[in-house]
Amino acid sequence: MRNTRTRLLDAATHVTLTIGADKLTLAAVAAEARVSKGGLFYHFPTKQALVAGLVERLVAQLGAALEAAGDEPGAATRAYLDNTVEPAHTGAGAGADRVTAALLAAALIDPEALAPLRELYGRWQRRLEHDGIDAAGATAVRLAVDGWWLARLLDLAPPAPGLHERTRAVLTTLIAAG
Repeated sequence: MRNTRTRLLDAATHVTLTIGADKLTLAAVAAEARVSKGGLFYHFPTKQALVAGLVERLVAQLGAALEAAGDEPGAATRAYLDNTVEPAHTGAGAGADRVTAALLAAALIDPEALAPLRELYGRWQRRLEHDGIDAAGATAVRLAVDGWWLARLLDLAPPAPGLHERTRAVLTTLIAAG
């Protein structure tokens, strides 16, 4: 069984993705996680602390992926794609949508909470520039993926099933071409 902190972060993700970051309240998260308000306050005494927790989890996930990326050409660029865009179209709540929820909640509720993510992005970009493939190609993949996030974040016509998979295949091909 997931620990309480993870359940609360998952609940915050669910609330953010289903009813919106503007409706992200500690009461809504406690109810979604089926945790008392006291249990929630033990882990996250404020909404800002909850948002910081979402960003912290995201930074840990992406940081681990960056560290685990191999040394072969394009490994870091593939890891970036793999950790941000699901291989197949999925509904809300999938792993990559945690990114969307964390970014949305942080941007609206506590933009200062994005500081650790900004630092991690700098590390990713430096690694992509030295990934053994063309630095412009690696950066183009990162920016395409970031645009994909934005499309999901703001519901700006993100790729539907079928097109999602084909678009991801194009990015994979770009990485392989180096």
